[in-house]
Amino acid sequence: MSSDSGHDPEHPLFARVYDPVMSLPERLLLADHRAHLAEGLSGMVLDIGSGTGAMFPHYTTGSGMTVHGIEPDPHMRRQAVDRADGLDLDIEVVDAGAEDLPYPDNSIDAVVAVFVLCTVPSLVATLNELARVLRPGGQLRFLEHVRARGKIGRLHDLLAPGWFHAAGGCNLNRRTGDTLTGDHRFELFEYDRFESGLSRLLPLVRGRLERRRESAVPP
Repeated sequence: MSSDSGHDPEHPLFARVYDPVMSLPERLLLADHRAHLAEGLSGMVLDIGSGTGAMFPHYTTGSGMTVHGIEPDPHMRRQAVDRADGLDLDIEVVDAGAEDLPYPDNSIDAVVAVFVLCTVPSLVATLNELARVLRPGGQLRFLEHVRARGKIGRLHDLLAPGWFHAAGGCNLNRRTGDTLTGDHRFELFEYDRFESGLSRLLPLVRGRLERRRESAVPP
């Protein structure tokens, strides 16, 4: 639930409490997911919606990787810069949003998105921008929470307005997985849905998409 542009990008209270609130889920659940997303990455990597930089320690030293952390919230961005400074990695934290990235077409090897596609004002516009900057064959790796099924999903719908304001513009009931897997500009290589244990109340989807060449995009 990292922040992104479009809504008010400043959430000082949310930024202050984010790491303490997430410390237990990070240890018990999310660290393994983050390590999986970072595995084998190289080249120019965009970490969109970096938040406080929780992904940064999972990137591998000596892999020839350059990471640009994209974060519009100045309060979270300061924490991300501090975290990056404590690591022996080539990381630059950039003031930008996922819908307007300051990079040329076909210039990015991989994009990592963790708990940010729930906050972007337009998921479709964000995917348009990611498709623009990713080179053909470049990967979009993601870990996102999504609307639950059945009664819990209906509860998500009821809670969504209040959650949006309390959680930095996060859309609790967004069906992010459906949008990602339905975008024909990307080929699906991996997709898993987790909704047991700690994920029962807030299901997670994790996956890997690859940017198709324009000639290979279905009509």
